[in-house]
Amino acid sequence: MILPAIVFLLVFSYGPMWGILIAFQEYDLFRGFGASPWVGLAQFKMFVESPEFWEVMRNTFAISLLKLLVGFPAPIVLALMLNEVGGLFKRIVQTVTYIPHFMSWVVISGLAFSMMAVDGGAVNELLMWLHLIDEPVNWMSTPSYFWGVVVSLNVWKEIGFGSIVYLAAIVGIDPALYESASIDGASRFKQMTLITLPAIAPVMMIFLILGIGSILNAGYEDILVLTKNLTNGIMLPVANVIDTYVYQMGIQNQRFSYAAAAGLFKSVLSVTLLVVANGIARRFGRTSLW
Repeated sequence: MILPAIVFLLVFSYGPMWGILIAFQEYDLFRGFGASPWVGLAQFKMFVESPEFWEVMRNTFAISLLKLLVGFPAPIVLALMLNEVGGLFKRIVQTVTYIPHFMSWVVISGLAFSMMAVDGGAVNELLMWLHLIDEPVNWMSTPSYFWGVVVSLNVWKEIGFGSIVYLAAIVGIDPALYESASIDGASRFKQMTLITLPAIAPVMMIFLILGIGSILNAGYEDILVLTKNLTNGIMLPVANVIDTYVYQMGIQNQRFSYAAAAGLFKSVLSVTLLVVANGIARRFGRTSLW
């Protein structure tokens, strides 16, 4: 049963890994791998010394940390809240919160531009009706709002789907624990904090470790469509992250070796963060990836 998954990984994940060799070459598309000159770590040095390096790294870490700080607890909170209700209301909320996960970022960006539009946008109309702002705000073209917009859209898109795992973990808790706590006079909030949260703590730790390991994955599709394929120059100083920078250098500027070096730099740093996070979790707790 797992053979198709293994074949998929071999073909699309492990097979292309030999292509990272171009990060150590001055790759020429017409010469190919064999004839392209070997330059060692020169491409990595160029990336680290480039004028955009610190800006790209700042944006990557800032957006990723905001997504982790907001996006990590949000599904947990939603799962805890859904666990306290039932019936038709619970099913409706689950359906409504799951749907955005299956929508493409192209559709979501279209909704965002429409709802946050200066002329007739629902967000501006609501805020002016509540007297929170005096005039419409150009949310999608103001650099100071970009991080908040992209993080909010990501949380809205993934909060429902992310809560599935935590709801499954909560279902696996022995009901006798809740019955005993109820007999002892524990309130629903006490049962949540003393039974539910400790029971799902191992799952939370695993996802936290994976989140730290993926902290350099600040986003690609979302940032690309929200900056209109990087053509919105006003937003680039706060929106350009490693993934979009690799796209910009490799696809748009055809600097294949330089883009591969930047991407490999991110991958090595991500693996390092994952190993460190897992080591800390294993040292101070009982739950870790290995």
